[in-house]
Amino acid sequence: MPLQNRVDPFGRIQAVPERGMFTGNRGVIHDPETKTLLSRRWTTRAWLICTCDYKGTRRESMGRNARTGGAGWTELFFLDEPTALAAGHRPCFLCRREAALDYQRRLAEALMVADISAPEIDARLHGERLAAGVNAPALSRESLARLPDGAIFAAGDAVHAVKGGKALRWSFAGYGRPQELGGSGLRLLTPPTTVGVLRAGYRPVWHATAA
Repeated sequence: MPLQNRVDPFGRIQAVPERGMFTGNRGVIHDPETKTLLSRRWTTRAWLICTCDYKGTRRESMGRNARTGGAGWTELFFLDEPTALAAGHRPCFLCRREAALDYQRRLAEALMVADISAPEIDARLHGERLAAGVNAPALSRESLARLPDGAIFAAGDAVHAVKGGKALRWSFAGYGRPQELGGSGLRLLTPPTTVGVLRAGYRPVWHATAA
């Protein structure tokens, strides 16, 4: 049975077989004895997107990975970077430093400020995360047409990513064929802060099915 550590664009943590391209974390949120999630869904505002391969490090998913023998951070998995960004995560400054610095620069540009710190980024995102109890903002058709590549939205029960002016239907297994942008009950899933970063030129890493 798969562990409950796969994240969807709403930020919900699910148990599905597909692992995805990236890992990441929200702090320690699992019990290593039962390999199940605790009632809390984060213990830090730094929700990260990490590479699955960093300096040959090996971890036991939802195990005891801290040097002290404790749980260590809880490994979460994402289909790709647009998915992780929609869930409210941002690139890690340790294992994905180049991407993190680019995200930071693009956000400063979008906000028209000289610089912005990692804690400031995390505070902004935490106020916009659906998984933190924020309601998904309604999205007009005009606003939908202006979304940058990499932004993810919901149309009713369906979830789509914007790429090349088209909508790609999202699933844990990958993306469907390109469709025209549209639908009813439109809601923006990607945090507005990250939408600004994407609009400023940040290029997320897509799953192969998005090609």
